[in-house]
Amino acid sequence: MTRVVVLGGAGGIGTVAARTVAASGDFDDIVVADVRAEAAAAAAGALGHPGARGVAVDATSPDSLAEVLAGADVAVSCIGPFYRFGVPVLTAAIEAGVPFIDVCDDLDATERQLELDGKAEAAGVCAVVGLGNSPGLANLLVRFAADELLDTCRSVDIMHIHGGEPEEGPAVIQHRIHAMVNDVPVFVDGRFEQVRLLEESGRRFVEETDFRDVGTYPVFPYPHPETITLPRHIPGLTWATNRGVVFPLSYFEHTMDVVRRGLATAGDVPRDQLPVEAWTEEILAARARLLAEAGVAGPKGCLKIVVGGDKDGATHRYVFSISSDTEGAGAGTGIPAGIGASLVARGLLAEPGVHPPEAVVRPLEALAIAGEVVPALGIGGAGGGVPVHLVHVLPDGTEEEIDLGF
Repeated sequence: MTRVVVLGGAGGIGTVAARTVAASGDFDDIVVADVRAEAAAAAAGALGHPGARGVAVDATSPDSLAEVLAGADVAVSCIGPFYRFGVPVLTAAIEAGVPFIDVCDDLDATERQLELDGKAEAAGVCAVVGLGNSPGLANLLVRFAADELLDTCRSVDIMHIHGGEPEEGPAVIQHRIHAMVNDVPVFVDGRFEQVRLLEESGRRFVEETDFRDVGTYPVFPYPHPETITLPRHIPGLTWATNRGVVFPLSYFEHTMDVVRRGLATAGDVPRDQLPVEAWTEEILAARARLLAEAGVAGPKGCLKIVVGGDKDGATHRYVFSISSDTEGAGAGTGIPAGIGASLVARGLLAEPGVHPPEAVVRPLEALAIAGEVVPALGIGGAGGGVPVHLVHVLPDGTEEEIDLGF
C-alpha cells in the first residue's frame, strides 16, 4: 500500500494537492491532515477516493507531526506561513524517514531548509522544497529552457499575479507582509543585491507587465527563493529576478499602505516581533469591499517567465506563460506539489538531501504527469492539457509561438 500525507490538506492549496494525488492513481492511502479535524475529514470525503481519510495534526507539536507521518511513503506540506513552519515540518519528515515535498515560497525559510541537506542525506530522505508555482514550475521551466532551448542561459525574470480567490487565509496575508518587510535578493550582473519592496531600492525593479488571461499590472520585487537557487544550478546565469503582484491593484496597494503605516509606528521593534496578526486582520477586513469595488468576479492567475541566453552564437528569448482565467493561486501551487508526490511514488525522485526543484526534478517527467492529472482535475487549456504557452523571440525581434505538445 502506498501512502501519501498531505499536511495542511484542508486549505486552499492543500485541497488541490490532495485532489492531484487522488487523480494520479499512484496512492492507495491518502491522509489529509489539518489542524481543523472536521475540515480535514470533509476535504478527504470530497476526494471520492476509497483510501482517503482526514486526521488532525498540530504543526507546532513534533509528536503530532511524527504520529501522522509514521508509515508514510511521501509527505506533501502546504502548511504556512513557511517562515514559521517550513523548517520544523521538514525536520519532522527527515526524522520520520519520509520523502518530502513542500511549496515553501519564503526565501529565508528556504535558506534554513537547505541547511538541513546533510541531515536529510544521512537519513536517506529526498526532500524537494518550493515545488509549487513560484517557486516550483518557474524553476522547472527555466531548467527546461537551459537544457533544451539554449546553449547558455544568461537571464531569468520570473513574474506572477493572482487574485479573486473566494478567500485568503491569514497565512497567505502573512507571507505577503513578510515579503514587504524583509530584504529581497536580486541577482544582477553576476552578483547579489538586497532591495526592499516598499523602499526606493526596490522601485527600480517595478515595471508594467502584460499577463496572459489577466491583464497589464505592475510587478514588485518578491523574496521568493528562485533568485538564490537558480544561480547555483544554472551555469552561465548572470541575472535573476522574481517579481509579483496581487489583483485588484487597490487591494495590493491597501496591503502596502497597512504595512507602511505599521512599520512607521513600530519604531525599533524587531522584525519577528511586529504586530503582523493585527495588520492581517486590517487587511482582510477590507478585502471583500475592495474586490467588489473593482468588479472582481472570480479567480485568475498567471506565471510568466522570460528566459534569455545564447544559441548558435546569437541571443534568443523564450517567454513562458501558465495562465488561467478561472483559477487562482491554489491550483497553480497545489498541482505541482501533488505531481512531486507522484514522482516519488514512481521512483523518479529519490536523491537524498534537501533540494530546490531545478536541482533534481526532470521537467519533462513532471510535465508528463501533469498531462495525466490536469485533465482529470478539469483545469487546463482548451484541449485539456497543461496550459503552458511559449513564445520564442528570435534575434531579429520577431516572435513565433512554439507548441510544446503537453
